[in-house]
Parts: sequence; structure tokens; C-alpha cells
Amino acid sequence: MSESSFQSIPESDHWGQHLGLDIVEVNESGVSAVLTAGPKHQQPMGILHGGVWCSIVETAASYGAGFLAMSRGAAGVVGVSNQTDFLRSHSEGLLEVEAKPLHAGRRQHVWEVLISRPSDGVLVARGQVRFQVLDELPVDRDSVNAPRHPPGTTP
Repeated sequence: MSESSFQSIPESDHWGQHLGLDIVEVNESGVSAVLTAGPKHQQPMGILHGGVWCSIVETAASYGAGFLAMSRGAAGVVGVSNQTDFLRSHSEGLLEVEAKPLHAGRRQHVWEVLISRPSDGVLVARGQVRFQVLDELPVDRDSVNAPRHPPGTTP
């Protein structure tokens, strides 16, 4: 595997930008990210909305799987399953995100994502996403924003 990597969410990832997830690093062995949770992430009871947890899991795993698949010559990946467990409540403050491949085959990847609260070292959520590796992008994904090679690298 190559040692190439990239950092930060591209401007074309509008959902990642809205979520406020900050990528620390993406490489072929994993993804590190952080998110500072606040009122925009809360449901009416003042804790993080379940969709935020799922979005963090999906985003971190997608960056890792996409980067790894494209570094091997694939066109990209598409998520086919997201399973996220909410383990502890969280209202505000820093969350640390680590994503690692559990299986990175030629046709499918499975990535696990762990979300921890560094203030007390507690695991607050975990999830996994299964991806189909694509030989070519579907026509509806063939846009100017679709990456043609791993972000941060040259073709």
C-alpha cells in the first residue's frame, strides 16, 4: 500500500461541511476525524440526534473506503449498509472518530467506526458500513464533483 493520504473535507462535500466533521487524516489504513458537537446537532431533548451519529459513521467510513478503493484503481465505492449503535448520550463538546477497514476485498469493503469522547475516554457510539467497490461510476454520479483519483493525489 502507498503512504499517500489527505486531510480536510473537500468543498464539494456539502453534507460533511454542514455536519462540521474535521478530517485529521485519511490513508489506506484508516481515517481520523473530530467533531465538536453543539446545538445544531441536538434533538429536542438536548442530546445528539441519531442521524448525526449515523452521518459521522457514514462519512468517516466512506472517506476511508473510497480512498483505499481508488488507490487500487477502482472508480469509487457506494455504501450498501450502515449499522450504527448509540452507546452513550452526548450533548456538547469534542468527539474523536477512528475508522478502520475490517475487510477490504476486491469487490466489497466493511469499515468499522468508533466515536469516543476524549473528556472522559468513553466510547459513545460505534458503527460499520459495507461498501460495494465500483469499476465505473453510474452515469448519475459522473459529475464535475466526482473524484477521478484519491483526493489529494495526482492521477
